[in-house]
Formats: sequence, structure tokens, C-alpha cells
Amino acid sequence: MHERALLADLVRELETVAAREGAQGIRSVRVRVGPMSHMTPAHFVEHFVDATRGTVAEGARCDVEQIDPGDPLAQSIVLESVELELP
Repeated sequence: MHERALLADLVRELETVAAREGAQGIRSVRVRVGPMSHMTPAHFVEHFVDATRGTVAEGARCDVEQIDPGDPLAQSIVLESVELELP
């Protein structure tokens, strides 16, 4: 359940960025995943694919880096960048 909530927040953020920029879709995203979020990068990608189904980010490439355990953001998922598909 924790993973679902984290991904729902991320998808909302992606949809906001796409709408603000007038994008038709999202080509790729780069995120950093904290070890305290209870997801490995591979596990995150699996959840990302499910969470983005039917959204502006469906089919987007997802590049994931692990956050250092000592980082204050170790419990977070941090959106680093978004590559948009513009009209």
C-alpha cells in the first residue's frame, strides 16, 4: 500500500508538469529512490509501469538511481527530470 501512495503522488506530479507545459505525453522520467521507501530501483520500475497505465506517462522510460541511506531524503522518491512529448 505504501508503494501505491508514493507512486500516485508521483503520477499526479507528472500530470501537473505535462498539463502546465502543454505536453501530449511524457517520454521519460528520472527519479531517485530512497532505501527507506522500501523499493529497489527494479521494484520501483515495476510499480511505475502499473501506476502510469492509462495516464500521460504510460510507456515512458523510467531511469532510477538509489539515494544514499544517509541522505535526508532516504524515505523519499525524488523526481529529478521529465522529458516531455510536445506538440
